[in-house]
Amino acid sequence: MPKTPPPPGRTGPRTDSGPAQPPVSEGQRSGPADEGWRLDHLGRLLGHAMRRFDDRVLYLMAHDLDVPLALSNLAARAQVGAAHVHITRHLSLKGSRLTELAQAAGMSKQAMADLVSQCEAWDLVTRVADPRDGRARLVCFTPTGLAWLAAFRKAVAQAEAEFRSEVGQDIATVVAMGLEAYAGPAA
Repeated sequence: MPKTPPPPGRTGPRTDSGPAQPPVSEGQRSGPADEGWRLDHLGRLLGHAMRRFDDRVLYLMAHDLDVPLALSNLAARAQVGAAHVHITRHLSLKGSRLTELAQAAGMSKQAMADLVSQCEAWDLVTRVADPRDGRARLVCFTPTGLAWLAAFRKAVAQAEAEFRSEVGQDIATVVAMGLEAYAGPAA
């Protein structure tokens, strides 16, 4: 993979001790003195950006008058978190089997089962018999869960608009295209 030059104004990786440092060869990066690579790599930036985006979405949902009060209160007290958003993102409107939901969210079946049980207690989802296989169960949105989903859609749209406003439309478009290309078919 070809190396890209640092952005204008930077000659090398940033460190906590101050301004940009001179470029470092790959062989020099392995020493314990250079820790900048751990703080300034793409994966870490993507993780921070995702957490910031999810936190903003949950904040907007906590303050949405259309979200059922009990769920709004849970979100406001940080009881609803990014893990709960996995169900919101991945649960089919027709219902999903637990294994499908876990796979789509990148979680273990046991972790997803715990999450579904919690969401079931909050009346976001319910489990029903799968009409295709009487031994299997489907996880489905409840009416409360569908209200939550509508609020999620509105909050995501607002958070995306805020992102575009903060970084500019051109950069937002390039970021979205780059992430779609990088994520590949999984996206």
